[in-house]
Amino acid sequence: MRISFGPLPSSAALAVFAHKDVVLTRGAQARDDAGRIARAGQVARFEGDTASILELLAPQGVDASRLLVVGLGAAGKADRGAFERIGGALAAKLLTSGETVLAIDMDGVDDIGVSRAEAAARIAYGALLRSYRFDKYRTKLKDKQKPSLADIVIANAGDSAGKIFERLKATADGVYFTRDLVSEPANVIFPESFVARCREAMAGTGITIEVLGQTEMAKLGMGALLGVAQGSVRQPQLLAMRWDGTGGAQPRPAVFVGKGVTFDTGGISIKPAGGMEDMKWDMGGAGAVAGAMLALAKRKAKAHVIGVCGLVENMPDGNAQRPGDVVTSMSGQTIEVINTDAEGRLVLCDAIWWAQETFNPEIVVDLATLTGAMIISLGHEHAGVFSNDDGLAQQLIEAGAAAGDPLWRLPMGDAYDKLIDSPIADMKNVGPRDGGSITAAQFIKRFVKDGVKWAHLDVAGTVWSAKAAPLWDKGATGYGVRLIDAFVEANLEAK
Repeated sequence: MRISFGPLPSSAALAVFAHKDVVLTRGAQARDDAGRIARAGQVARFEGDTASILELLAPQGVDASRLLVVGLGAAGKADRGAFERIGGALAAKLLTSGETVLAIDMDGVDDIGVSRAEAAARIAYGALLRSYRFDKYRTKLKDKQKPSLADIVIANAGDSAGKIFERLKATADGVYFTRDLVSEPANVIFPESFVARCREAMAGTGITIEVLGQTEMAKLGMGALLGVAQGSVRQPQLLAMRWDGTGGAQPRPAVFVGKGVTFDTGGISIKPAGGMEDMKWDMGGAGAVAGAMLALAKRKAKAHVIGVCGLVENMPDGNAQRPGDVVTSMSGQTIEVINTDAEGRLVLCDAIWWAQETFNPEIVVDLATLTGAMIISLGHEHAGVFSNDDGLAQQLIEAGAAAGDPLWRLPMGDAYDKLIDSPIADMKNVGPRDGGSITAAQFIKRFVKDGVKWAHLDVAGTVWSAKAAPLWDKGATGYGVRLIDAFVEANLEAK
């Protein structure tokens, strides 16, 4: 998708705007000399609600193949998120319509909650996010199923729209990268190929990459992570990506750690067959961390950030970890493995401990598709956040709200922590059925060092969607990339 800011092209699909109760902007007024829009709006019950669209095909007297009147909502109320949804709605409407060019006229789009330039850039951003398709393996698509929309031109956008969009485009590139990683099947994306994809995508960006293999991790005593991987022929990897946009001015980085189980059968505690194919996206946390690192580097974020991905495949062969096994983590703490399908926390505990030992961070945030219990609690609308620091939790919640990746905080405490005590080891990897997401967070917290601000984001319900939404189609959502990017910009970047 090519997006540009300039004069309106002729003979393209044309989008203009109307406020709530159909108060037309100047761009729309100029094309309604005969009152066609007003009459069509009455017939279609179009009221100008945010991101609603009134479509007129081959309109008489208008140099456009179709005219789209887009609702702005109530005057003065449209914010950045509203304009992103507007861009997404336009892209969804025209992506496979046969139209190749969409022209958007911002003339008169002034009585809004942001500048016109910001609005135009956000429309472009939303359209780009919603345009993503993963058709790599679809060889028999009919022409009507194939994307046709190739260009969006936004006119009367304001002088700074292009510069604002350039910054947003970097984030969109990160989202696209994450969606690609999460969408790929497990025979294509496994620990070693995940690393290879990151090396390729991040070459020349300024990101430095370090990778530990099985031998190096064994020497460090990562028995928890390696226990998960031992049933697979795929070699585990620990990937670290460093971006320092401060030139060394911030010696202690923030670290984001992603769970990267590239396929999760559940191991010996095997999952039901129905729906197991979805477990290719159990590396969604690692995918988000990788995409966020790419976005930060592309926009030259003035922050020191490290992304760590613990990459394994959880399989049930003759060498697989058994329920009842006891493993020793890198921290020296021992873990009784009650359920081999509670594997993500075993990966994270060693990855988080290694990150703290290696980088001495002030902040550690992990992202993981960790528990089905989180989906029961919050559905697919929010990810859960757990934290040992109220300030960090609030910063993440605010960043998620601003970016469109919402979070909801859940409790922690000693009563929950006692539920994972083991009679034969320091802890067990699962507690009772009740409060499953909370006891999982309590497990991870035992591997966070004193003085380190930590948050755990359980993104099990948000990295993949069974239905289309304003900024994504069915499939990988890219959840977490925009959240991390917004958090870094608001809280970590040098001002």
